[in-house]
Amino acid sequence: MIQLMARDFARREIEPVAARLDREAMFPWEILKKMAQLGLMGMMVPEEFGGSNVGAVSYSLAMQEIAYSCPSTAVTMSVCNLVCDPLSHFADPEQKGRYLVPLAKGEKLGAFAVTEPGAGSDAAGVCTRAIRAKDHYLLNGSKVFITNGSYAGVIIVVARTSEGGGHKGISAFLVEPSFPGFSVGTVEEKMGLRASNTAELVFDDCVVPLDNLLGREGDGFHIAMQALDSGRIGIASQSMGMARACLDEAVAYSLRRKQFGKYISSYQAIQWMIADMATEIEAGGFLTLNAASLRDEGKPFTKEASMAKLYTSEMVNRAAFRATQIFGGYGYMKDYKVERIYRDARVTTVYEGTSEVQRMVIARHLLKGG
Repeated sequence: MIQLMARDFARREIEPVAARLDREAMFPWEILKKMAQLGLMGMMVPEEFGGSNVGAVSYSLAMQEIAYSCPSTAVTMSVCNLVCDPLSHFADPEQKGRYLVPLAKGEKLGAFAVTEPGAGSDAAGVCTRAIRAKDHYLLNGSKVFITNGSYAGVIIVVARTSEGGGHKGISAFLVEPSFPGFSVGTVEEKMGLRASNTAELVFDDCVVPLDNLLGREGDGFHIAMQALDSGRIGIASQSMGMARACLDEAVAYSLRRKQFGKYISSYQAIQWMIADMATEIEAGGFLTLNAASLRDEGKPFTKEASMAKLYTSEMVNRAAFRATQIFGGYGYMKDYKVERIYRDARVTTVYEGTSEVQRMVIARHLLKGG
């Protein structure tokens, strides 16, 4: 029922405007408000804190449907759900009331700020500093490539609270854009996902109340890694939605396009590309839903989430390539959806952990104790 609801909403409300959102780099505020009313912004948050609490499997299926129509809107939804996860697990009751409830209801958007100019895949290499004063912390540094950065009402910021401790010296803070010393820097012009917001965040003696420490000092790296596990299910689901859109577009086009007097669907070269796309999409779906179901069952799912994210993100790039190839020259034109997905898909192998990082995570889990 949730999947059908998300599909109906996406095809009716998002699909008709998705190309314009991309073309004009327009943030989809009105669409996000409607998604919040449907319970799509806090899908794994308990109902007592404003969430719909339907679980990771339902979240994955809904995400696939939103991404099918507009990957930019899907990644905004993904990050908002991602931010809710550490708040559900690590926030105290007061923090949950102040931040989790409005996030889950869609009254505020969330952002998750880990990446820095010199710390991407190496999350333990963050240099943003948080120095404790009498009744507050002072944050200094900058974060880059932060989804929702310009629009977020609350941002989880990972910063270093002690030197020489590696990942043990990192903490997490709940930062509001109204805090003194906070500002939004460069808003990025991207190749794809142009309707999502990606911004630099700057902290210049940013004053953060002591009460806005998330968890305890030194918990930041653990909080970030646990959140990214769930986030990778979201990106795998986003990839699945895009891949399915590529397949449907390619099949429909091959059935109406004629060359050499025949529909191109009759040629073996086209048939094999479609067969490979469909087979890989099926495999990706099982990997993604396996990771989601393990999360719902309360079982470890780090390895499975990395497997799903690795496979589906690389698979959707192959699907976008094949779909564009089937469209021929038309696939290179902005009049067609496959051109947009081709651009949108590229980043999936990079954000929320590159493919190389996913392979590291998977290998470490397999080699533990070896």
